[in-house]
Amino acid sequence: MEKETKQQRFKRVVEKRVQNILNGIKSLSQCANQKIYAWDDEQLQKIWDAIDRELTLCKESFHNPEGRTFRL
Repeated sequence: MEKETKQQRFKRVVEKRVQNILNGIKSLSQCANQKIYAWDDEQLQKIWDAIDRELTLCKESFHNPEGRTFRL
């Protein structure tokens, strides 16, 4: 049995995780049906802010894989 390389492991893991995110976004978009749901602009802004914040943190983690370290 051949040992999995880091590149192979990344591809295997990331494909599943990205698909889960895409499925979550599709599921969230179903909440846009105004025949079933009601929302206001403040609620939508909180949703988009939370998603934007997490996406920004995710992007930053790829540019700085060592992570953020605490400093006084």
